[in-house]
Amino acid sequence: MVTINPLAGKPVPLSRLIDVAKLTAAYYDLKPDPAIAAQRVAFGTSGHRGSPFHTSFNEDHILAVSQAVCDYRASAGIDGPLFIGIDTHAVSKPALASALEVFAANGVETFIDAQDGYTPTPVISHAILTYNRGRSSGLADGVVITPSHNPPEDGGYKYNPPHGGPADTNITKIVERAANDFLAARLAGVRRIPHEQALRAACVHRHDYITPYVADLGAVLDMEAIRASDVAIGIDPLGGAAVAYWQPIIEHYRLNATVVSTVVDPTFSFMTADWDGQIRMDCSSPYAMARLIELGSRFDVAFANDTDADRHGIVAGTDGLMNPNHYLATAIDYLFANRPGWSPQAAVGKTVVSSSLIDRVTTRLGRRLVEVPVGFKWFVDGLIDGGFGFAGEESAGASFLRKDGTAWTTDKDGIILGLLAAEITARTGHNPGVAYRRLTAEFGTPYYARIDAPATAPQKALLKSLTPEQVGLHELGGEPIRATLTRAPGNDAEIGGLKVVADNGWFAARPSGTEDVYKIYAESFVSDDHLHRIQDEATTAISALFATNAAP
Repeated sequence: MVTINPLAGKPVPLSRLIDVAKLTAAYYDLKPDPAIAAQRVAFGTSGHRGSPFHTSFNEDHILAVSQAVCDYRASAGIDGPLFIGIDTHAVSKPALASALEVFAANGVETFIDAQDGYTPTPVISHAILTYNRGRSSGLADGVVITPSHNPPEDGGYKYNPPHGGPADTNITKIVERAANDFLAARLAGVRRIPHEQALRAACVHRHDYITPYVADLGAVLDMEAIRASDVAIGIDPLGGAAVAYWQPIIEHYRLNATVVSTVVDPTFSFMTADWDGQIRMDCSSPYAMARLIELGSRFDVAFANDTDADRHGIVAGTDGLMNPNHYLATAIDYLFANRPGWSPQAAVGKTVVSSSLIDRVTTRLGRRLVEVPVGFKWFVDGLIDGGFGFAGEESAGASFLRKDGTAWTTDKDGIILGLLAAEITARTGHNPGVAYRRLTAEFGTPYYARIDAPATAPQKALLKSLTPEQVGLHELGGEPIRATLTRAPGNDAEIGGLKVVADNGWFAARPSGTEDVYKIYAESFVSDDHLHRIQDEATTAISALFATNAAP
């Protein structure tokens, strides 16, 4: 079971904060060795991530990836503008400078923030879709430099093609392979000009990202209902990329809202430690969100975003921080009852490791449920064509359609999910925590948890390639098993692990892409003890699989 660090939920000692100067120096000075797997470019579900200190996110990586993106754009015929944004991690600005040197040298029309500020992931997605609407050529794409909620020493790089959402594996494999070839060739073939020259290049443009996004929010949310209700709202950007967006939103829509902190500090010294004692801007963690939870009683509803604002954390007044799964189910129940402009065929999209409470709500709504593997990329097509009214994943990431049933973003948008909590409160007269309790009275209470267990590289490879026949379980938590899945039922794509389902409980197991562990997600609609029984049976079954298939 998870061991909670004594620092969890408390201010982090100054001695544990990063040295920004040393981190920045490592970004420029350390050179990756492509013969070492951990130092190569590797695109996971959310782009390439790493730390300069570990020689996994350094200038050479960004130069190589940016040239690979330029080459991919040329091969795919993408010749419109590239929208680029960054979050507030310490190495995001250096990485932006490196990327811009390459994009300008390649003549890519590149749009950077007008005030040299920060740009949330959903704002880049919104900008891409807005620009491409009605176009069939000269399409835009984008890059977001962010490691999401990861610790302060990390950096990240995400590419969003013209559909505005996360690039699929077909694209990321091309970019990843080309970038690693550039690293192996010591950047031979990478075109680059000095940074000051890049900033003056005719193809580099200053762009106001804030105004069009803020002005368009009324198309996706009932901002007038929020204003008229005078619901008291608390907002914590957690020192992230949304920090400059909230006051314009408050002023434009005349909301009764308070931004509790506008501090931007690359050490994130204002954060309370997460469960493991690390600084992590995880807005779904009660430990990382301790500050806003303490302020919850001051507001009818409060919310926070992670560093690139693609995730949301909802504090339902004195009810406290909502579990992400609970809020997803609540949001789905509300939206499908209050969006008459959506198609009657619009479905609910969820990942295989999200709560089955969503299944029960969706059935009652008379909507189709589409269950896909982990990764928001699986929702992109459905959001673009209006096939998904709502798409969400258990890690507090979601988006939904405009009120007219057209796409808002094809990447996660924590800003609109926070404002939706205010809309629910304004229009129903009670906060989302109360709405969730009403769902549990109707459908039962879900007990959900994720734990990690050790696994070697061969064991992780086995878990990723399992067939249902190999599992061999017939009961789970005292109930007959009704499905053993290694492919997602919504799109028949590989889960990269397995999911075992009974009537009142399930578990899923997936290997970690970065650590020597596998992740076990489990849920019970019976009790917390029943959840623990499912977890124990899951670990026992997988340990038996590992033992049976161990090398002689």
